[in-house]
Amino acid sequence: MKTLIVHAHPEPESLNGSLKDLAVATLEAAGHEVRVSDLYAMNWKAAVDAADYGPDASSPLKVVLDSGRAFDAGTLTPDVLAEQEKLLWADTIVFQFPLWWYTMPAILKGWVDRVFTYRFAYGVGEHSATKYGERFGEGTLAGKRALLSVTVGGPESHYAARGINGPIDDLLFPIQHGILHYPGLDVLPPFVLYGTDRMTEEDYGPAAEAWEQRLLTLESTEPIAFRRQNFGDYEIPSLLLREGLEPAGRQGFGLHVRG
Repeated sequence: MKTLIVHAHPEPESLNGSLKDLAVATLEAAGHEVRVSDLYAMNWKAAVDAADYGPDASSPLKVVLDSGRAFDAGTLTPDVLAEQEKLLWADTIVFQFPLWWYTMPAILKGWVDRVFTYRFAYGVGEHSATKYGERFGEGTLAGKRALLSVTVGGPESHYAARGINGPIDDLLFPIQHGILHYPGLDVLPPFVLYGTDRMTEEDYGPAAEAWEQRLLTLESTEPIAFRRQNFGDYEIPSLLLREGLEPAGRQGFGLHVRG
């Protein structure tokens, strides 16, 4: 298995840094190939601008169309092209980051903004009266797996169904469904460590053991059963879930998970 780890924490000796290092060691010891994109260490440029698209940038800038033209022409910047190549190389992509202000760190969102260009991660496939592009289960990254490894400062109860911060599955839905499943990735249930603001050295041992177990089962873990766009669950072109498919008592984000 070939695994790309996209890591987003500024401190190498942080918990996230330790989990990233443990992932590399665990996977390599199991015979897997591993590449790492350590965004802070790379001094990753997070902001999209005209320089990303070189001669294909328009004035005024049109991010979607310009990124697609640059992708087709092969004129995206070398850093973006390198990350796209890593995504195509990998069988599995692990994202290691802390939950900051209910989402991923800005540098990781900037990685998505610049790397997931039009014609690469979206805007692909047939658009017709019966098919609305290849996305949500289809697309460039179909057949690959993704896993979020997230550290959360607060206790687990704050992120439970009745917790004040909202369920963790809801908070991660825009990332797991909207960013990762959209270009075709099969998304595994996330690995979440809670209460990390108060984690002690004694607490780290069981956490590390649990992380190792998740890493060693990447290939056998069933992905989240997100509904696929073009396989009958949604009306085209409205993309409304068909009547009668909603599980009893389920609403909101949960409607888009089968079963």
